[in-house]
Amino acid sequence: MDSKQAALAVWQAFGTRDADRIRAVLTDDAEWLAPAGNATATALGVTHHMIGAEAIVRFLLDDYPRLFCNGMRIEPISLTAEGDRVVFEQRHSATLAGGRDYALDYVFIFEMQGARVRRIREYMDTRSGHSQVFGSASPVPIV
Repeated sequence: MDSKQAALAVWQAFGTRDADRIRAVLTDDAEWLAPAGNATATALGVTHHMIGAEAIVRFLLDDYPRLFCNGMRIEPISLTAEGDRVVFEQRHSATLAGGRDYALDYVFIFEMQGARVRRIREYMDTRSGHSQVFGSASPVPIV
């Protein structure tokens, strides 16, 4: 399996919401790094830098659904792979827990270690994310 196929398998595992399948595609010391203060982390009261497979599983299965309670639609824009790095450009859209519509473009860089991801770097327009999640209100974590 090449790095592109392996990275696609990671996304597929995330979508299953099966903790064991997700753990199987992460190295034990996997990291997920998003911009500090991004709207999702702020709204959920969680860190923007998850370290370890268990932290990532907990985020995907316990935290993420509190804000994106009806799931997330992901529209692929581009996919590029070179060596152990795979870059996804995607448009994510959802209805937020409070009823607001959400649509934002993301770039994810996966650093693969064989068939498992060891590091995810996430980029997005943080200003637009905050506006969509919080509107004109001051950011307050959801309970």
